[in-house]
Amino acid sequence: MAELSELVEDTYAEGFRSIYGEVLITARDEKWLRHCVHAVTGHASSTILCDCEAGVSRWVDPSETPDGRIGAIVQFHVPRFVKNRQRHLEKVMLARLSQNVLTCPTTALFNTLDTEDYFKLGRKIALFGDRYQFRDTRFGVRGWVVPTLGGEFFLSRRFGFRDGVMGGNLWFFGPDESTALAAAEAASQAAEATPDVITTFPGGVAASGSKAGSSYDFLIAATYAEFCPTLKSKLGDRSKVPEGVNSIMEIIVNGRDLESLQNATRNAIHAAAEIPGLIRISAGNYGGRLGKTFVHLHELI
Repeated sequence: MAELSELVEDTYAEGFRSIYGEVLITARDEKWLRHCVHAVTGHASSTILCDCEAGVSRWVDPSETPDGRIGAIVQFHVPRFVKNRQRHLEKVMLARLSQNVLTCPTTALFNTLDTEDYFKLGRKIALFGDRYQFRDTRFGVRGWVVPTLGGEFFLSRRFGFRDGVMGGNLWFFGPDESTALAAAEAASQAAEATPDVITTFPGGVAASGSKAGSSYDFLIAATYAEFCPTLKSKLGDRSKVPEGVNSIMEIIVNGRDLESLQNATRNAIHAAAEIPGLIRISAGNYGGRLGKTFVHLHELI
């Protein structure tokens, strides 16, 4: 453990609060389930320029789904600092679920959050049925049935939402791109295997780690220049890239609460630490200016 404490920097990841919705998508087989998941989570890596951050929380066996088919639990996160956040999240889920789940062959859609607050998305999406839609109870679930050219599409009546956490992160410092990427891949896989969290970037890895704010007043974030290895000579003393580091990769983790982020971060650290040649594991923070949800790395190891 002493070696791990030397590899892991004594710092913290700075997360921030969100609201999120969570759904279960089922399909006839893995091929169509993955097609659906890829579509519904598309262009949802970062709230910097995406409408939300979305990803798979868990792949579900047929024995765990209402209709006895393979499934995936997907989360959609919106920062709490977004104006009219509940309305924004409802609009995000309405668009993504109607355009990417309803349209995908063999799918069905179920709510997973039994919360006091909810969106009546079932009724709204069912309007696509052009007055031929109808209410029904199937698989023990009250919902709507929409006739389609492919057959019928079933979805729950209501979809809950609740408070969550965004922005958990880890940075992996390597002597080269291959080492940093291998560590990030291992960490991402370990995080994705942790319950109640998602990773949102392609393959779970972000090569363009950002900082809050920009030299351009119309941007809310920009590349973290002080940690760009190729800018080390140009920045001089301002560079924060350690000697021998030529590539830094990042993973971002969102989840239902701080404990979920802590568990995912702990698992990710241990997985990445197994990669030979890795120089350092760290995390991004902004002194509390972005959020107040801190994941302290040394507390986890």
